[in-house]
Amino acid sequence: MSLRYLAQELYRLTKKVEELEKQLAALGEGPAPERGALEAELLKTRKERDRVRSVLEAKKEKPLV
Repeated sequence: MSLRYLAQELYRLTKKVEELEKQLAALGEGPAPERGALEAELLKTRKERDRVRSVLEAKKEKPLV
């Protein structure tokens, strides 16, 4: 995968995490039927975002000393 693709995917996933967090916050603290599905999707998206971030960091060239 190219660095550009990884960076775009990281950006997309970060925006998706932010949107899911906003949706959860809008539900409030009380029980809601869609809360479980949103929390599961948020957890999955965070894991994927973290995975893409680590791959991107690994692909970056390290500066020469």
